[in-house]
Amino acid sequence: MFDTEVQRILDYVGHGIGVRVVGAPGSGKTTVASNAVFNLEKTGFTIHSVTGLRTHRNIPYAAVKGLGMEMRPGRSGVLDLADVMASQLAKTGKHLILVDDLHLVDNESLAVLEAVRQQSAAPMIATAPETHTLSRGQLAVVNQGREAVIQLDPLHYEQVHALLARVLGGPADADTTARILTKSAGNPRLVVKIAETGSLGNLLIRREGVWRMSSGTLWSDHLSGAVEALLAELSEEEVTALHSMAILGTARVDVLEKIVSPETLDSLERHGFLSVMDDHHNGTIAAISPPVVVDYFRGKRTLRDRHILRSKIAGILESTPQSPGNDLTTADCLSRVLSALRLERGNDDAVTARHFHEHSASRERARFERWEANKSAANAAALLRVYWGAPVDVLRAKRVVKESSTLGADPTDLLFLAITRALLAIYDGGGLTAAVEVLREFAEGNPEQKADIEAAILFLTASHGRVPGPGIGRTGEKARTFEVLTQGLLELYRGQPNGALRIIEGADDDELFPHLRPFIHGFALFAAGRVDESLVFALEWRAEARKNMDQFGVVTSSYVAVHGLLYSGHFDEAEYLMSSVFAMGRPGFVVDTLYDAMLRLAGLRHATTTLTPKLSIATQARTEVPDVGPLPGVGKGAYVLIADAELLPAAFDRQAGRLIKRQLRSGYVLEAMLTALLCTCLLPGRQVLDLLQKILRESGITVHEHFVAIATAVVETDHQLLGLLLKHYEPDVDVYEIGMLLRSALKRHVLEGDTTAAEAIAKASSSFAARFPTANEQLAFNTFEASSLTEREVEVASLAGYLSNVEIGERLRISARTVENHISNALRKTGATSRTSLFILVGNTFPPK
Repeated sequence: MFDTEVQRILDYVGHGIGVRVVGAPGSGKTTVASNAVFNLEKTGFTIHSVTGLRTHRNIPYAAVKGLGMEMRPGRSGVLDLADVMASQLAKTGKHLILVDDLHLVDNESLAVLEAVRQQSAAPMIATAPETHTLSRGQLAVVNQGREAVIQLDPLHYEQVHALLARVLGGPADADTTARILTKSAGNPRLVVKIAETGSLGNLLIRREGVWRMSSGTLWSDHLSGAVEALLAELSEEEVTALHSMAILGTARVDVLEKIVSPETLDSLERHGFLSVMDDHHNGTIAAISPPVVVDYFRGKRTLRDRHILRSKIAGILESTPQSPGNDLTTADCLSRVLSALRLERGNDDAVTARHFHEHSASRERARFERWEANKSAANAAALLRVYWGAPVDVLRAKRVVKESSTLGADPTDLLFLAITRALLAIYDGGGLTAAVEVLREFAEGNPEQKADIEAAILFLTASHGRVPGPGIGRTGEKARTFEVLTQGLLELYRGQPNGALRIIEGADDDELFPHLRPFIHGFALFAAGRVDESLVFALEWRAEARKNMDQFGVVTSSYVAVHGLLYSGHFDEAEYLMSSVFAMGRPGFVVDTLYDAMLRLAGLRHATTTLTPKLSIATQARTEVPDVGPLPGVGKGAYVLIADAELLPAAFDRQAGRLIKRQLRSGYVLEAMLTALLCTCLLPGRQVLDLLQKILRESGITVHEHFVAIATAVVETDHQLLGLLLKHYEPDVDVYEIGMLLRSALKRHVLEGDTTAAEAIAKASSSFAARFPTANEQLAFNTFEASSLTEREVEVASLAGYLSNVEIGERLRISARTVENHISNALRKTGATSRTSLFILVGNTFPPK
């Protein structure tokens, strides 16, 4: 869970730099520090541990006396204790001071630590809450010497998924993971507590190996202690303020300030209990974080009957009007949107998801009440549009389409109801046949809308079955917007992105599918090789959708952006983007296929870096879908191929070839092209490469010419040509993919035991990496069990690519002969053919020590 943070601490301490670990209560500060100390002890460090305790912070010397230092009678002052501790730190060997919960250490102990740090150069690891303002005494302790700060941010969706699997002994489904993430706001301690109490109280049950919610709540009184621990440092006024906010719910800040003083709100935000964000509909709004605190106040019987508080809030709300709140280069724009995305990663996507939930639930409730009062087609369409992007109440949706009146209805509303009924048929398991039947029946009774219905049938058929041949449908002057956009989408499916862009040029957004035009535009840019333009477009579109609380727009724009990020090797940004979507829970029936597709895309990294990807979040995607689909990830075939790969190159090439041919037979040329690109990068083979060349040639896409030429030289083991191509290569859209290709080719030759080819590719890969360095991880298959190497073998192997045996021995404090033995064992276990090959193999699996 915290491997990256622990490794950073080890690197800093190894260079004599102290570390301050900061985070919210329950964020894992103590766990991270303890794991780092455990690793340091194994390398010979002596740890001098000081722990701050809430009950002891007013007891003089309580913290340092826990060290068990032997003192002479009458010599127990600050300097006396400091001299004894400093003498211990001066003994032969490596020493480290650990101060856990610095903010709870008594003042006298702080004085001792300050004096000790002035006398000793031993590094220190300290933990403290990010929301706590350190006193002068605390700052005097941590500000001695060089210090790095490691911030522990809230967990994201995939981390919560992994943590739940560890705590519960098996994976949780997507809705359960999203609900726990939302309730806990990504706080690790709360994630664990909610999972444990949920399983003990049967709020979580295990069916078919997957944990699911048995009811609509995860709150139980067993969680009270965990929440009370979070609230322990708050004043009585601040606790009362939180109770008021729990009663009020998410509200505008100006409304909150009528109930809670601005100073108290500032204090709560400083302590991390208040989340503030901009909402285009309501201005600046705020809510309690983590949301489980709301459940605590609403569930406490002793607090539930505070009538005076409730009356005060009700009176203020009645008197408060509830009106809603009122050119660069592509490279520059890309840098800007990526910076904004990375900045957003520090925010709380769980609380953002909660805002979306509340906004959607409020709209759904209001529109349903309006429909119940007047069951017109217009009111029905307004309600059902919520379900196109937000979570679906299937029973309510079926009732609305069945009971709504069609007399005198607007034709647009009737068309919307018909298409929604067709989508419901697919969502409910009826399949494409049932959906087409619904639309045919509607067309018979409404011949004036036959063109739109035919376009809808074409849209559903192509998206859920197979793409018809070109020439079907209208794109001329008489064609309506939806017809034009449908033709543009079909061109995209057929692997003709430039044709899709031409068709939709000048087209307006469609009322039925408001995000169809930007979706086609953004994905066509990506498919045409204009990846940076696609990323800028999609991330700006997503930012606008987030501000408008538009879940439909967030899911569709995120799907487009994720492809650009993955293609460029920005895995951390892509995983955050998908995590923020998953945190909102499963969306409406129009975009649920894209949600499942992103689950599979998120699982690709895990599938290539472990030989048993059973806990990947990709397992949360629906399995009752075809192997092929119109867009990457919609069909499950590519993910299953990669996750189940036996890593036998010839077999993988055959299986990938069969899958790509099935995609082509279904008319999904774009999916076939991207599958062939990915498979060539992961494990290059002749059959897949031939298919990729054929697809690119027939689609008229030329942006991948250099990649194909280099891949051909790799597959044909023409090392002389490969060297020339790489020597004259200039960075283009495929620079990251070429790096992947070279790594994967090395691994293929290692698997096949071709020593000569492996050495040549290793040299080419190292040279390419030196010319085009990247901080992004290179995705590639692992070829051996990670557990087969010892920890020391991993340390040695990760240095073997650029240090001699003597240099490695000096760094690790072992002999050169021992280094040689470790390298020999690692070569034998991994099948690598040289030190360089070993370094590349292991370096892709393990972080450098």
